[in-house]
Amino acid sequence: MPRFFAEPEKVSDKRIIIEGDDVNHISRVLRMRPGEELTVSDGTGMDYLCTIGSIEADAVVLNILNSWPSYTELPVEVTLFQGLPKADKMELIIQKTIELGVHEIVPVAMSRCIVKLDDKKAAKRTARWQGIAEAAAKQSGRSIIPEVTEPMTYGEAIRYAGEMDAILFPYENAKGITETRNVIGELKRKAEAGNEGTAGSENKPLRIAVFIGPEGGFSEEEVAKAEAAGAKIITLGKRILRTETAGLAVMSILMYELEAESEE
Repeated sequence: MPRFFAEPEKVSDKRIIIEGDDVNHISRVLRMRPGEELTVSDGTGMDYLCTIGSIEADAVVLNILNSWPSYTELPVEVTLFQGLPKADKMELIIQKTIELGVHEIVPVAMSRCIVKLDDKKAAKRTARWQGIAEAAAKQSGRSIIPEVTEPMTYGEAIRYAGEMDAILFPYENAKGITETRNVIGELKRKAEAGNEGTAGSENKPLRIAVFIGPEGGFSEEEVAKAEAAGAKIITLGKRILRTETAGLAVMSILMYELEAESEE
């Protein structure tokens, strides 16, 4: 069933208004007609089953049949800090990590990045990356559209990650997969404890930062800064992974270990 997103303010008790590029997609690409069903997410965790009421030049009016809290999001919020890669690798990383449940993606200019973006190029790339994020969120049934921020410097990224509950730092020179298992196990225990909560308390999801280096890897100085910020230096195994593979590996591990049981 086709899936779309609507701004929360466009959702009322009985109707949802779809505007923007999705109007053309619904009417001209999918050739949908009044009476047909589709699913809408409001970006705040609610999903809606709707029928098309009317299709106008600049809006599609939907009638709400049913609504429910989304069950497609991970119980933790993972922010991927990705060292800027070459060519179209970033597009692949965005697409696939969103399918795996990432909450936010931060492109990071690291010392060994080959790609260099000035402000104009960065803004243009970010707009394109956000469009890819939206398409991936629709395709994979997400209830939110993960944000792809404008590129940060490494220092800015470390400071931002320092606001989160944990920092995972896969590093090719790290040893001992047992330590990686221990770190992930501790995150699982914290996530489960947070989900259980206490009566009357406001349960906020665990926020996890994941740093992935560019093609050339991390510099020793970058590793030292991460350690000083409290990062857990971990290994992903005995093989060296490409930059476009490493983030997917971490997200797959976190999804498997931390995915909440569906209430359906």
